[in-house]
Amino acid sequence: MRKVVTLPLVLAVTLALSNLVYAQESFFKGKTIRIVVPFAAGGGYDIYSRIIGRHMGKYLPGNPVFVVENMTGAGGLIGINHVYKVAKPDGLTIGTPIGTMFVDQLIGRPGIEFDGRKFEYIGAPAQDTQLLAVHRRTGIKTADQWLAHPTPVKFGSTGPGSANEDIPKIARAALNLPLQVISGYKGSAVIRLAFNGGEVDGVANAWESFKATWPQEMEAGDVVILLQGSGRAHPELPKVPLVIDYAKTDIGRKLVQGVINNFGATARPYVITPGTPKDRVEILRKAFTATMNDPEFVAELKKAKLDLNPLDGATLERNVAEIFAIDAALVLRLAEILK
Repeated sequence: MRKVVTLPLVLAVTLALSNLVYAQESFFKGKTIRIVVPFAAGGGYDIYSRIIGRHMGKYLPGNPVFVVENMTGAGGLIGINHVYKVAKPDGLTIGTPIGTMFVDQLIGRPGIEFDGRKFEYIGAPAQDTQLLAVHRRTGIKTADQWLAHPTPVKFGSTGPGSANEDIPKIARAALNLPLQVISGYKGSAVIRLAFNGGEVDGVANAWESFKATWPQEMEAGDVVILLQGSGRAHPELPKVPLVIDYAKTDIGRKLVQGVINNFGATARPYVITPGTPKDRVEILRKAFTATMNDPEFVAELKKAKLDLNPLDGATLERNVAEIFAIDAALVLRLAEILK
């Protein structure tokens, strides 16, 4: 028997939805939303966030203003710890951690004061292709030459928990690479200066960030890309071998497949404080997705040479959950490598 929806019921549902939209418009109107970037200005996370902030407000009820706050320190932990435990759960503070932080939580790294499983995920603008690159002054042109190099190549890093530290360390263990991590730089822009000045000769960085924030070095040929940490080659880098191609041991292949190759899917998440009302989370998720499809936003990303390969909040949340499902034996080996 077919159910009949009465007019009073339709009116009641419509009124409830209208009240919800009005309530959120009243909340967001006149407010300022902070995007906390845990690294220095000028890097890829910073540029993505500033462009998102210029467009996302028009897709939120009440059209709030966005500002970017660079809260640096401890390899990005200070800013993300703040979003998790200090910021109010009201949807007015957004953070952008890096996927390696979830791995570091998994192995119990000191300094992590958040639980990645409890953040509310609103989306990611891109999935990174992580690369290992050296300066041309090293004379190294191929991965084979690097493996045979007599001395370790110094790689700049922002600190434990960052992709530019964890990926080189895991690759070193998996491939037996001659590599030394120099930790403590405040952001990728600072590492770039050290790279140019000869303080370090290598860097782990995303292809997307190289194109956007290292244009002069790329054009001059100073950046020699040797390996890419991904399950498949980036379309723009078809001749650059994968890290997995050089992993000769069983544990090495598992480290690359289970960890390095998964960093890209959680590389640039945007999160909000746990406990934020669910209806507000959904509104932020929808606004984020709408922003990713905004022609003006897309054009600005293209001008900045930033890739657009977005994930919605629900998919991003599932990808993060997969990290916490890594085999226990692999977690123990990771702890040895990264600690």
